[in-house]
Amino acid sequence: MQHSPIPPSPVSRSPEAWIDFVFSAQAARGGVVRRSIAWVEREVGRDRFIAAVRARGFHLVASRNQFIVICNSDPVQMLF
Repeated sequence: MQHSPIPPSPVSRSPEAWIDFVFSAQAARGGVVRRSIAWVEREVGRDRFIAAVRARGFHLVASRNQFIVICNSDPVQMLF
């Protein structure tokens, strides 16, 4: 699976613009987006990010220090 890196957002970018930027990436079109929890908290805040994922109907998984967003609304099954 390929991950296309997203460059750090400029300091002047608003939280809403940052979220739009992340979810406009090709990976967000039916794929997977992975971001450091610390980076999300610094850029937009955990609650705002979670609300943005939920509003899109996506799934959010937290593992260790990463958020993994499954960018579709199909059911998800954890296999192990």
